[in-house]
Amino acid sequence: MTPCFPELRILISNDDGIHSGGIALLEELARQITDDVWVVAPDVEQSAASHALTLRKPLRFKSHGNQRYSVDGTPTDSVLMGVKHLLRDRKPDLILSGINHGMNLGEDVIYSGTVAAAMEGAILGIPSIAFSLRMRESDEAYFWDTPRAYLVDVVRKLWQGVLSPDCATKPESLLYNVNFPSVPASEVAGIKACCQGHRVSGTALVDAEDPHGRPLHWIGQYISHDCAIDGSDLNAIADRFVTVSPLQFDLTQYRALEQLEGLF
Repeated sequence: MTPCFPELRILISNDDGIHSGGIALLEELARQITDDVWVVAPDVEQSAASHALTLRKPLRFKSHGNQRYSVDGTPTDSVLMGVKHLLRDRKPDLILSGINHGMNLGEDVIYSGTVAAAMEGAILGIPSIAFSLRMRESDEAYFWDTPRAYLVDVVRKLWQGVLSPDCATKPESLLYNVNFPSVPASEVAGIKACCQGHRVSGTALVDAEDPHGRPLHWIGQYISHDCAIDGSDLNAIADRFVTVSPLQFDLTQYRALEQLEGLF
């Protein structure tokens, strides 16, 4: 198959680690876009690492052959190592992160190492897309055929529509968050542009005790996927859509800023 954008250089990272099944599939699909694909990812799983940087120890990378490297650090470290060291001769045109084993919707984007890797790319001025696949809750299975069927099309449309240097207008966002529903590809309702949702309930804290009777506590998953926001990623994924959400790293609340200007 001839790559659809052979001129592109793509950097791939994730938070599940260099040996995850999701990153292997993402690399396979990226090669339908271009042959110039590089992988730089954490050497071990870094789920929920958010945008952590390693500042108190040096970083080392290990080659896994064929433009594939692991870094003994976080997803953000991996993207920095890729852009500013391994690819310093020519930075990537596009960064893809994932495919995460589990969804990154609503508040997940705050904690997600998958989204953080893409966000670091956007901070560096590089168009970046994070990909996640929702787990089937009944048996913790994943429908990998769904991203296989839809991911390249999502990248193609984003690149041609908003991310390419040839686009007529400057994109409002360099960062996009994509989630695939937990259904077979044949049951996907379509692709939908969504806002980031907000869950009705927050993270669970599970109280337990160890075999010696001493108390311990587990930080659990979100106990609710319900969202009252129309057009949100949480609602769309429940309706079997592939969700595409533009994100930003400017956290300023501008309406509140206007109120503060009147106070001070």
